Amino acid sequence: MRSAEQPSRRTVLAATVAAAVVGGTGLASAASAHRAPRPGGAPARPVDNRAWISYDDWRGGTARGTRAVPGARPGLVIAKPAGTVEYADPHTGRTAAWEYATWTSPVHRLSVPATEVIASWNADTPDGTWLQIELTGTYSDGTPTPWYVMGRWTAGDGDLRRTSVDDQGDGRSSVWTDTFSIDDAASGLRLASYQLRLTLYRTPGTRLTPTVRRTGAMGSDVPDRFTVPASTPGVAAELPVPRYSQEIHKGQYPEYDNGGEAWCSPTSSQMIIEYWGGRLTEDQLSWVDPDYADPQVCHAARYTYDHQYAGCGNWPFNAAYAATFDGLQGVVTRLGSLTDVETLIKAGIPVITSQSFLESELTGAGYGTAGHLMTVIGFTSEGDVIANDPASPSNEAVRRVYKRREWENIWLRTKRYNASGKVVSGTGGVCYLYFPARLSARRRKALAAVGVR
Repeated sequence: MRSAEQPSRRTVLAATVAAAVVGGTGLASAASAHRAPRPGGAPARPVDNRAWISYDDWRGGTARGTRAVPGARPGLVIAKPAGTVEYADPHTGRTAAWEYATWTSPVHRLSVPATEVIASWNADTPDGTWLQIELTGTYSDGTPTPWYVMGRWTAGDGDLRRTSVDDQGDGRSSVWTDTFSIDDAASGLRLASYQLRLTLYRTPGTRLTPTVRRTGAMGSDVPDRFTVPASTPGVAAELPVPRYSQEIHKGQYPEYDNGGEAWCSPTSSQMIIEYWGGRLTEDQLSWVDPDYADPQVCHAARYTYDHQYAGCGNWPFNAAYAATFDGLQGVVTRLGSLTDVETLIKAGIPVITSQSFLESELTGAGYGTAGHLMTVIGFTSEGDVIANDPASPSNEAVRRVYKRREWENIWLRTKRYNASGKVVSGTGGVCYLYFPARLSARRRKALAAVGVR
């Protein structure tokens, strides 16, 4: 979180994309043209989620040296390497050889031809292993995209540094940190289909392997808008989520994006991980200065840090970090309203949301921000949002109540005015969802209701 209207890299890049649709009507009309109505005449959700997670899913792709493994949590592993390659890590300066194997998904045709796509993955990566995820697709005019790197990831940071990849584009689409985006959405061009490719790496001559438990992507075409329709309050409930402040970590480990001042994303992630029972051992936390409170927040910052983005706010990296805890899954998606959030809260699933706003737009926040993550943990009897807001001076002050109408608008809009009066982008309902690998019927139904498998 930036306490003032100081743009993060993600905000600057997203604003560049948003500038292509300054009129607002082009994107809205193009989006509505290909959206089938829901039963009852309501517009369909402008989001398409596809996940590969089952044994049959993993067997359904094209394997070069990988194999599917069955079990309670099926996955994908290296069976016999397809070859060896050298990787020069731009963040350490080290070059090393790695054995690799690949898996390419079947083509997924988007039910919502997309202006943006965000990939997610959940994997175990023992020391000496890592993975890369790439995306290619076909535009709505039938022409192909390049292969884009959506992330190079490992749970640790001993062998190499996890990183996004800058400067990817073909003049029609680009990758901004973790998001594939159509450059000119007002043109009507969309991504009609895509494939994902996983490359699993290991130290040569070993039997080590990453195990990928889940991969997939969220494609969306959210109408361009400064305001969104108000939803009707539907449930009063509050989940017992731990409360952690990012602000008490100011100045700690500035090598991970300015210390606690910018740690909204990992702090929010750690709150939800611990809500689900995820715990770090004394050995895992032994690197943290013993004088620091809540060392698990420092740990989350270190292990979500994107060395290219130079921050802890890479959305899929946070979801992948959450899934390193036993029995948890993590995905990045978009929701359509606070009604969707209520559906999840009622099933016991909290939601980490991304939003940006002026101080005057969110009563009681006491700050404005170009990009901030917080956790929705419930709703009051009046329908207002109960949030664990890490941009608070202490753990005790983290629980906040924000006005429903204000909060819903700052989260779901795609365009807004910043403090200088300039039109910049909003997140359009982006959120992280963390939930158990073994789901109750009630939780499975709630996730299905918001489009997540």
